[in-house]
Amino acid sequence: MKTKYPPINEKFPHFLHGGDYNPDQWKATPEIWNEDMRLMKLAHCNTMSVGIFSWSSLEPEEGRFEFGWLDEIMDKLAENGGYAVLATPSGARPAWMSAKYPEVLRVQPDRKRILHGFRHNHCYTSPVYREKTRLINQKLAERYKDHPALLVWHISNEYGGECHCDLCQQAFREWLKARYDNDLDKLNHAWWTGFWSHTYTDWSQIESPAPHGEKYIHGLNLDWKRFVTWQTIDFFKNEIAPLREITPNVPVTTNFMGTYTGLDYWKFAKEVDVVSWDNYPMWHGPQPDWELGAKIGFVHDINRCLKDGKPFMLMESTPSMTNWMPVAKLKRPGMHLLSSLQAVAHGSDTVQYFQWRKGRGSSEKFHGAVVDHCGHENTRVFRDVAEVGRALEKLDKVIGTTVRPEVAVIYDWENRWAIDDAQGVRREKDYLSTCEMHYKTFWQQGIPVDVINMDCDFSRYKLLIAPMLYMVRPGVAERMEEFTANGGTLVVTYWSGIVNESDLCFLGGFPGPLRKVTGIWSEEIDSLYDGEYNIVIPAPGNALKLDGKYKAIEMLDLIHAETAEVLASYDCDFYKGRPALTVNNFGKGKAYYIAFRSEFDFLKDFYTRLIDDLKLSKVIDTELPEGVTAQKRSDGDKDYIFIMNFSPEEKTVDLNNNTYEDLLEGSTVEGKLVLPGYGVKVLEKRQPMTHN
Repeated sequence: MKTKYPPINEKFPHFLHGGDYNPDQWKATPEIWNEDMRLMKLAHCNTMSVGIFSWSSLEPEEGRFEFGWLDEIMDKLAENGGYAVLATPSGARPAWMSAKYPEVLRVQPDRKRILHGFRHNHCYTSPVYREKTRLINQKLAERYKDHPALLVWHISNEYGGECHCDLCQQAFREWLKARYDNDLDKLNHAWWTGFWSHTYTDWSQIESPAPHGEKYIHGLNLDWKRFVTWQTIDFFKNEIAPLREITPNVPVTTNFMGTYTGLDYWKFAKEVDVVSWDNYPMWHGPQPDWELGAKIGFVHDINRCLKDGKPFMLMESTPSMTNWMPVAKLKRPGMHLLSSLQAVAHGSDTVQYFQWRKGRGSSEKFHGAVVDHCGHENTRVFRDVAEVGRALEKLDKVIGTTVRPEVAVIYDWENRWAIDDAQGVRREKDYLSTCEMHYKTFWQQGIPVDVINMDCDFSRYKLLIAPMLYMVRPGVAERMEEFTANGGTLVVTYWSGIVNESDLCFLGGFPGPLRKVTGIWSEEIDSLYDGEYNIVIPAPGNALKLDGKYKAIEMLDLIHAETAEVLASYDCDFYKGRPALTVNNFGKGKAYYIAFRSEFDFLKDFYTRLIDDLKLSKVIDTELPEGVTAQKRSDGDKDYIFIMNFSPEEKTVDLNNNTYEDLLEGSTVEGKLVLPGYGVKVLEKRQPMTHN
């Protein structure tokens, strides 16, 4: 199993540090370009993302291409020791194209065609748009294929959205025909269209979901989302075809958006060479920064796992603030270095920003940037960015390393789609926040976690956690049984094993195909109003030694223990005494079933007991103070440990008499480590000396 990967591009085996650069906005004042080169060196930036929204500058009218300004920028970067993450411009289309070819404009769910404007406003199916994007991408590849500054292809920008035009409707029907073997009866059964007499008798009758049409066939809604992912990927493949042909050794990426629900990134990730994503946390907001830090760690771990542990790219982050959040609060001192190195700790080999220089006008003129409107380096933000750059220059050892956790949490896009669409139990079912809460104890205790989907390999883990696995696709239950029988520990919760891949309910009792491994039968599920709660009381002498009383809120399964042992029971209402927590011995392993939604205190106690029972390895074998986490990356020989304080107060970490090398300070660290508020350390553990 790999623990060391090659750099993103072998010709620059270092951390990429830079930002979205829009020199075409400054063509009227080209002296700024020279100043940018000077400032990039001062900021210790080495890589710029160029050309992301530059189509109208590259092709100001149909067939007339102007690459002179981009030639100059690429040359300047190379002359100054810099590199380009060179973008294709399809994320925002020029006005001349919209005027001449209205078919490229998207049609909304209400079937109205949009006007020209905004971005990602194009039809992925349109032959015209595919032809135009392929042509300009070919021109870019032919022109810059041998340019020394070219490092990575940045394909479009933040793919998202959907089109409901006639071309997309026909493409959807063709996709459905392939999925259901051209058998309309299969589709009708999978979608359960007999309900409300919605049975289709001809493929032409099928349309995408619409607010004024069909929107309550859950199988249709689910397949439409699958199709949107498929069609977006197909468009992406069309974009990269000339790049693959002309520059086969230049990696391609496109920037994902965290847990954005519009696309299944597990499918998209297969098509990129390196995963990248855009990270914009709301630091210093209503929740403590350490709680938000855990949630961001969760998403970083998704992006590392999308390519099976391969390092990813932090393509966008803000060096100061955003302009589009409800409150555009500045990062407090220390937070920029901390949040940047958090990405590195979880597997990023880059720290990149939106944006390099603030523009003078339009919607993002107040978005944070390395270079402010004042235009010079004498700002707090610029100094923060330079500090990150200097830190990254000391971490070459970390490039390409990864982590192989013993714990995995399942977070699955299709499962979320189905949960969000389900009309029952509660309107807001909070799948994402539930998964994050199951992750949090491990983050607090410095135990690395993989965040995977239900199709990933389970066999490498000691502990597999499947919160709210409402949908169970074919083969998943069998692999969970195999995992548990071979000695693994499985955790399943309420609202699991309810439907199959078509969103059809399992018959024979819930949790459907997970009933055997969990050893329980879920007869009903109770939903409580906000503010209501039941109480869960552990059984005397239970195997996990749980001894507190815990609130059960919002969703409470009424289950029967079949082969499972009861570890805790409800204490109130008509189901007082019914099981609330069970464990089932299954082969060499165990399967726990948590029947209720809890507050964090229960999950913290529960997982702390499992951590002890399973002897899960901590990054540092010590008790971390609240707000502090430890993550690591390894090359299979040496561990690189990141200790991060996500609280504004000074914290002390006991290193248990171990000796480390501080990679940022070049000093020895032992005994007790004092971290200032928002402080971070990167340590390499020294190997014990041997004597002949």
